[in-house]
Amino acid sequence: MRKPDPATIKAMAEIAGAPVNDEEAARIANSIGPGFDGFAPISGRLPFDLEPATYVAVQLSGATK
Repeated sequence: MRKPDPATIKAMAEIAGAPVNDEEAARIANSIGPGFDGFAPISGRLPFDLEPATYVAVQLSGATK
């Protein structure tokens, strides 16, 4: 996944029903950019079993390691 640019942020916000102006989209892109840079080395390599939605199911099942 590549780092989103302000135009992408603006489009995603519009789809989500929370439209932003150009300045806000640029600020959002700048603020989340370092997170994308930090995960770039492992992008696409995390197995799907690490998907966070399973966290609640595991916690409710009482499973421990």
